[in-house]
Amino acid sequence: MNVIGKRETLEQFGRHVSSGKLAFFQNAGIEFVLGKRAGPYLWDLEGEKRLIDCHCNGGVFNLGHRNREILETIEQSLGSLDIGNHHLISVHRTRLATELASLTPSALQYTVFGVSGGEAVDLAIKVARAFTRRSKIVSVRGGYHGHTGLALAAGDEKYRTHFRASLPDFQQVPYNDLEQLTTAADSETAALILETIPATSGMPLPHPGYLPAVKELCRRNGSLLILDEIQAGLGRTGRLWAFENYGVEPDILVLGKGLSGGIYPISATCFSALCESVFHEDPFVHVSTFGGAELGCAVALKVLEITSSPSFLSHVREMAALFNRGFVDLADKFPGILIGLRQMGLMMGIEFSSRALGPMFTKCAYDNGVLSVYANNDPSVCQLLPPLTLDEELAEEILERISGALQTISALVEQRGGPS
Repeated sequence: MNVIGKRETLEQFGRHVSSGKLAFFQNAGIEFVLGKRAGPYLWDLEGEKRLIDCHCNGGVFNLGHRNREILETIEQSLGSLDIGNHHLISVHRTRLATELASLTPSALQYTVFGVSGGEAVDLAIKVARAFTRRSKIVSVRGGYHGHTGLALAAGDEKYRTHFRASLPDFQQVPYNDLEQLTTAADSETAALILETIPATSGMPLPHPGYLPAVKELCRRNGSLLILDEIQAGLGRTGRLWAFENYGVEPDILVLGKGLSGGIYPISATCFSALCESVFHEDPFVHVSTFGGAELGCAVALKVLEITSSPSFLSHVREMAALFNRGFVDLADKFPGILIGLRQMGLMMGIEFSSRALGPMFTKCAYDNGVLSVYANNDPSVCQLLPPLTLDEELAEEILERISGALQTISALVEQRGGPS
């Protein structure tokens, strides 16, 4: 392969990939071209800069970059496997679906695999509509479910209107607002879909009793509850599934991102035997050429083995407690700038006093060697999603670097006479 340098990459990226993204990063002073990556670290193409990855692409790299166990798994699998054929019965797809059935609530017996989270959400909505014989879908304003057809229609308006992709029978309500949800969700509703913790909305946590009330509303109306745990699942919150923290079980569960081990794209839509009946008349009414690729199944099985371990989940909770203590100290140190930390396990959102400070923190954190991206639908919050495999020493280093970034922001805010 002909390897090109950083300057040439930037030029050709702007010419052939995205001129807008290049301009955005150049204007922000972030001319970072991804080169070497390993564990919690990312290096610029020419080795000029190293970042601690506290974005992890929304959870894709829960186990860090190029995790040794995941690499060994796919290297071994390449000796005998390829993508496979989605029309045929597969040992590897069967093993992965069986493992998911053993790790999810007992009602979720079946899994259909996809390539992306958007594809998995599309299928969840299709299954809900086919099962209930209804069309109406209620989702949460500011949420994010992907950029494919039905997933896009269920997501935030900003992603739909530009492409004229709004669809009939989709309605949105604010997160944590049971009154508006009860008004919107009725006996004509096929499903309510929401992220257990909406990352792109700045990671607001569900109010006590909110999710159980949502499930009860679905039960009364004969609707299905779809929980999107593409970011929140697979140990991110200190439990294997985020909904376990809130005493509720979904009718349909959507998984992705971290299931890939950061190596092979795969997503999953898990549902009950009753829902699986929608495929009885024609089991080929939904297919995915690359969904459940056998190489991806091998990787996902290893991911589940690692992330379902009690010691792994205990470690996540220990690191979460360390960050919690650290941010109590930082909030005291930087009053008027840092409000605090929205947190469930290592799914964390740094909450600032104004919408201007989130983007400012992203840049200052970058300058201090930390990749932390502000929430697109609430820029007053920056996502903090370190690899779940980090140790105490690295956690302390992240907190120290964040303190340096906040010190810079504090000085800038003082110069300007306050946050704008």
